[in-house]
Amino acid sequence: MEYKEPMAELLSSLEQIVFKDVPPKVTPAQKPNAFSEFEKLRKSMGLKTAELARVMGVSVAMVQEWESKRVKPSSTELKLMRLIQANPKLSQQLME
Repeated sequence: MEYKEPMAELLSSLEQIVFKDVPPKVTPAQKPNAFSEFEKLRKSMGLKTAELARVMGVSVAMVQEWESKRVKPSSTELKLMRLIQANPKLSQQLME
């Protein structure tokens, strides 16, 4: 049996629940850049860099690295970010 990281498995399950009734809007050719997704999320939600870092469970420096395109977010971080986009109230819950 293949070992799966618990956090990745949890996020995958949450992603399936959140997006189960949402028709796919983005085709692979149109898939947005992972770097720009974080900046768009932060700005669209009115979050400061420190707040997004807290929601994502990373350092402020890491968010700055993503937004400056020096470090690419992991697939787990992208999944969490997309869950937050789909359910903005989740960011408030994660900051508590």
